Amino acid sequence: MTALDFINYAVAILTIVLGLMGWLAPRWTMEQLDMQAGPSNMAYTEVSAASGCLFVGLGLGAIFLDQPLAWVVVGLAYAGAATGRITSIFRDNAASRQSWTFFGCEAGLAAWLILANLQSA
Repeated sequence: MTALDFINYAVAILTIVLGLMGWLAPRWTMEQLDMQAGPSNMAYTEVSAASGCLFVGLGLGAIFLDQPLAWVVVGLAYAGAATGRITSIFRDNAASRQSWTFFGCEAGLAAWLILANLQSA
């Protein structure tokens, strides 16, 4: 296993673990993200889906396919998250230490997965 493979798998496992937290513990996840459910409790299903199983599937899919372009797709997903976060930080005046930390992690993972794996594709 190369260093590239090791890091790709580590990122996939991290992605899966974070997804499991969103899926199986949506209330806890929402507390950590300073989110609240409304009258319909739709927020719980949204966190379970968008912050949960979506990332579980993404990580498992990359591991299953284990191809450079699969890892790039995971990177593109993180790039999308980073883009949405930085947009919101400025548009919604949502700058906080937590927001910037999440942005930095998403942008860093995106850069790694895209740049390192595009060279292998």
